[in-house]
Amino acid sequence: MIKIRLSDGSHRDFPKGITGWEIAKTLSTSLAKEAVAIRIGEELWDLTRPIEADSDIEVIKRASDVGLDILRHDAAHVFAEAVKELYPETQITIGPSIQDGFFYDLFRKESFTPEDLTRIEERMHDIVNRDEIVTREVWSREKAIAFFKDLGEFFKAEIIEDLPGTDEITLYRQGKFIDLCRGPHLPSTGKLGHAFKLMKLAGAYWRGDSKNQMLQRVYGTAWSSEKDLQAYLTRLEEAEKRDHRRLGKEMDLFHMQEEAIGSVFWHPKGWTLYRILENYIRDKITAEGYVEVRTPQLLDRSLWEASGHWGKFGENMFIVKDEDKTLALKPMSCPCHILIFRQGIKSYRDLPIRMAEFGSCIRNEPSGALQGLTRVRSMVQDDAHIFCREDQIEEETRKFCVLLLNVYKELGFDELTVKFSDRPEVRAGDDATWDKAEAHLEAGARASGLSYTLNPGEGAFYGPKLEFVLKDAIGRDWQCGTLQLDFVLPERLDATYIGEDGKKYRPAMLHRAIFGSLERFIAIFIEHHGGKFPLWAAPVQAVVATVTQEGDAYAQKVYDTLKAAGLRAEIDLRNESIKYKIRELSLQKTPYILVVGKKEALEGTVALRKLGGEAQEVLALHAVIDKLTNEAIPPHKRPNLDENK
Repeated sequence: MIKIRLSDGSHRDFPKGITGWEIAKTLSTSLAKEAVAIRIGEELWDLTRPIEADSDIEVIKRASDVGLDILRHDAAHVFAEAVKELYPETQITIGPSIQDGFFYDLFRKESFTPEDLTRIEERMHDIVNRDEIVTREVWSREKAIAFFKDLGEFFKAEIIEDLPGTDEITLYRQGKFIDLCRGPHLPSTGKLGHAFKLMKLAGAYWRGDSKNQMLQRVYGTAWSSEKDLQAYLTRLEEAEKRDHRRLGKEMDLFHMQEEAIGSVFWHPKGWTLYRILENYIRDKITAEGYVEVRTPQLLDRSLWEASGHWGKFGENMFIVKDEDKTLALKPMSCPCHILIFRQGIKSYRDLPIRMAEFGSCIRNEPSGALQGLTRVRSMVQDDAHIFCREDQIEEETRKFCVLLLNVYKELGFDELTVKFSDRPEVRAGDDATWDKAEAHLEAGARASGLSYTLNPGEGAFYGPKLEFVLKDAIGRDWQCGTLQLDFVLPERLDATYIGEDGKKYRPAMLHRAIFGSLERFIAIFIEHHGGKFPLWAAPVQAVVATVTQEGDAYAQKVYDTLKAAGLRAEIDLRNESIKYKIRELSLQKTPYILVVGKKEALEGTVALRKLGGEAQEVLALHAVIDKLTNEAIPPHKRPNLDENK
């Protein structure tokens, strides 16, 4: 007999060689139905693998994050089996699970088509219906290499040849199909279920190297139930409607083109939105005691070498040759802010100094990775650095967290998660410095009352960081704000202040951003609101539209009154039907349409239509002005009723 400790802390005795699936069946029928694997210690095992010694086990359910990862990996194997049955000349390479699904890279001389994906998906369903037993096998490296070469699977053979430090290879067999994999996998293909769908085709280089052969990549999605699959597909449809690139065109906000890869052409309405959000965050940080600066775009290589960025990020910098000098367009502003800090003698009494910049940064992102506003080469960061004493770190961390949470709430983001990212494998500074930095930042996070999860090894090059992840209106996560604690850069660039004892000390440096980059945040803001911005942020807040030309003079009066009240308004005097105008203005996400005609002119009224509403409200012009001006007050300028009690 062996002793098994379950995840609830209870102990049970079982016969030696029992499997995880058999244990799950003894606990409950429903648990066995939902089980996809077990965890023994830190290792995931197949449900059918015999347990030979005393163990701590946890049954992994299909709807859990780990369970979904296993389901998606199984879906990739079923996909590969379907491809080999239908197109046996195809070589399979790698097929990992990814967020929301999986992909598989394939080598085939003939290109796959959408019709091929339909055939493959149908065959996948057939394979699930066959309920093929999935078995784990351990082979020698030499045998596995020879096997895949004999099959003509030369990419698989190459993977095995390059695997580090093992003479034994794990493979999984289902039906006549066998694939290299470390597992775990489901007991049979039938347990996968039918909640999967092939999504799209793309290209990918073998091992991500453009010098290698081009492969065909097929993306798929897989879920624990048909209900979850349909919910995901619905979210994708909603995401398509909200896509900032589509809305940017419909609303005439911006465009991008090949003549300026990775840069944005802001149209008047888009630039208005940009300035609204920039000025909003400027007002917020000014109220918190930040001072704004501006630093150069081109800086000598020597600065980036001294800061350590040249060695770490040199490949992502655009280089400019100037006579005998090598200059770089700045990818970030932090070294520049230290150079400002170093001007003149700083006393401990001067700290903290909160230095902000809407810094224009250029990064040499690969062209294939660029995506609308969310991944660009030319960006503006709401960058700021707080220079403070060591005893001020916790309070400055707390203040920043309060500010950030308030900003996100005012902008309509109510759900937020926080990650604490500690030291990465490649980093600047010694362990003692990192120990100190991590302890201070964690204490500051606790002081702010934030709950957070550990994100091991994902800290910045020079210090640990807090990452703030927003959840948008359709449930997607976006990592935006960061707070990074740095003792390394002030040391490298010789930043000092005079302490109370007259000696020189290094300041601590907090790198912080709330938006991250304005371009990316605007994309998130557009998609979160679906283009239906709160009135204070809408580039055009109201349009006066005439029913007939008889109302032109009154329409002009209404328009002038709106403008005089400080509202961003336009006027539509075109000789088109009012239905046509309303339909077009609604497509452009105009918050309010003020319909005027002969009747409204005689009565001094306006027929007010709100975006998304079918009915219209007839109000006196002064009442419309009062309504819109009150609604258009930015959230940070509205009276705090609690303080006025």
